[in-house]
This record gives sequence, structure tokens and C-alpha cells, in this order.
Amino acid sequence: MKPRSKAKAAFNPLLLDSQLCFALYSTSLAMNKVYRKLLRGLDLTYPQYLVMLVLWEGDEITVTDIGDRLFLDSATLTPLLKRLEAAGLVTRKRAVDDERQVIVGLTRQGRELRAQAQAVPHSIANAAQCSLEEAQGMMKTLHALRAKLTASL
Repeated sequence: MKPRSKAKAAFNPLLLDSQLCFALYSTSLAMNKVYRKLLRGLDLTYPQYLVMLVLWEGDEITVTDIGDRLFLDSATLTPLLKRLEAAGLVTRKRAVDDERQVIVGLTRQGRELRAQAQAVPHSIANAAQCSLEEAQGMMKTLHALRAKLTASL
């Protein structure tokens, strides 16, 4: 009897390719490279694009609310918002009822950029070669994973 040349190797949890964290990390790197290419035409970075997505969902939002949605602290978010403001896409103003709060709103140029960004999600789906249903399934799984990890902290 001939020995098997390709015996199934036992699972080794300490191999790099066995790490869920590395699969997520390397996929995120690849996704960001695709986004970088797509967003170049909009003159946005990926984090700036995420802020714009939040603002396109609902204008006039506090920095705190944007940070909560994006899991970013204000120290990270403030320089990003300043660059968007310098680009003429957003405004920042102090809340009338609470001077500690900064309200971020879209400018006309920021609202108009939304139309140019419409093709980005479709282009990402094409690059990932997945259907809407597949993408929604992956997002559901990732949202559940994030919730479990957050709950474990």
C-alpha cells in the first residue's frame, strides 16, 4: 500500500495563518488599499470617508457622536475634522447650549461630494467579488464578533 503524500496536518494554533486576528488584520490592509485607490479621486483618506459617511446619514452631529459611531476618540478625530474643514467639506461650531460640545456639519461642497461617492460601495463589492447577500452575511458575522469582543473587555 502506498503512503499518503499529503496527509492532513494537525491544526497548529500558533501558526500565523491559524490566527483569526491576522486574517482580519491582513484583510483590513487589503481593503484599505482598495479604498485608498478609490478615494483618491474624491481627495479623501479612508478615515475621512468614514466621517463623511456618518455626516451623510445625518448632518449636524457632535464630535462625540461621530467618535462613538467610528470608535475613535476626540484626540484622533479632531485633526481629521480640521483637515475636512480646511478642504471645505465640513464646518465645526460650538453648541449654543453647551460650549464644550462641537457640532460638525456638511458644507454645500460636502453634500455634493456624496453624489461622487455613490460608486464607491459598488466598486468595493466588485473588487471583493461578492454579492450583496455575501457582504451582508460577512457584516453580520463581523458585527457579532465585535460585540462579543467588546463585551469581553
